[in-house]
Amino acid sequence: MRILIAPDSFGDTMSAVVASVAISRGWAAARPDDTLVLAPQSDGGPGFVDVLASRFGEIVAEDVHGPLGAGVTAHWLFDDASSTAYVECAQACGLHQLGGRPTPRTAVAATTHGVGELVAAALARGARHLVVGLGGSSTTDGGAGLVDALGGPARARERLAGVEIVVASDVENPLLGSLGAAAVFGPQKGADPETVELLEKRLTDWSVTLNELAGRDVTADAGAGAAGGLGAALLALGGSRVSGATVVADATDLIADVAAADLVITGEGRFDSQTLRGKVVSALHNAASTSGASGAGAQTVVLAGQVTLSPAEIAEAGIAGAHAIVDVAGSVEVAMDDAENQLVRLAEKVAGSVAGR
Repeated sequence: MRILIAPDSFGDTMSAVVASVAISRGWAAARPDDTLVLAPQSDGGPGFVDVLASRFGEIVAEDVHGPLGAGVTAHWLFDDASSTAYVECAQACGLHQLGGRPTPRTAVAATTHGVGELVAAALARGARHLVVGLGGSSTTDGGAGLVDALGGPARARERLAGVEIVVASDVENPLLGSLGAAAVFGPQKGADPETVELLEKRLTDWSVTLNELAGRDVTADAGAGAAGGLGAALLALGGSRVSGATVVADATDLIADVAAADLVITGEGRFDSQTLRGKVVSALHNAASTSGASGAGAQTVVLAGQVTLSPAEIAEAGIAGAHAIVDVAGSVEVAMDDAENQLVRLAEKVAGSVAGR
């Protein structure tokens, strides 16, 4: 059998690249004669650049400001053939760059300035197409830091004139309101209720500038609330939102890989109802169900840290099977602390269950 191994990252425990190698190790142990094709995926969040770099382009290291002002070394990807730069916002303002747990103070202070510095570096390199992966940020500044790093609203607009901007994100939230950046994502970034109110007011005030920059109201656009409102700034600067999973799939020619596969193995940290709404696993399953080497569609199997969907929900979604690392590890603690080795074990177990096929 030809097996396509195409997981997303497993949260903070494993990158998509590491997860794909772990799955291949386990699968090969049980089924050494299968042909394994590794195609790690991303929805635009952490690991976005590494996933793409595993297939093409040149990784560029850049010293920029982190979310709290300290210097960090961030990486972005340049594809010289298409003059396209791929920037991952988490490289410059990710939660992991805080140096500790997020707090109300960091929720207010965290800035996207470093992301703007990455964009400036890409422009200096000659990029005419800019793809910015959003996800895993510590910020709720509405992209104000990015705009400032590019010289302010007018200068930022001028510098990006004629540059195609793609906002790669699976988040569809607006900028403001009960479904907006502060209300929904602020608490994940350390904001308490009082801080959420402060962030909402700050975003509301900043939205006036963004709307003037865009010449229209961008606050309700799908994806405006992504990465703490960084999506809104990029949309105001002329960007268009595309599913991050779709961006990676297109850039890595995933459809061709799926078409040649007999079975697709994918996964992520937590397989739940959110997974079925535009994330990597659902996008991959949709492609597999209409393709595959047999011409009748390839089955999709999910390996995840945890599986919270019921067997009935999994079957209704058309997923052939979903298996959790925690079940072979015996506890959530072991599943997280020893994630890579436990994923190898899970993959070997699942592969063994199809050994007679």
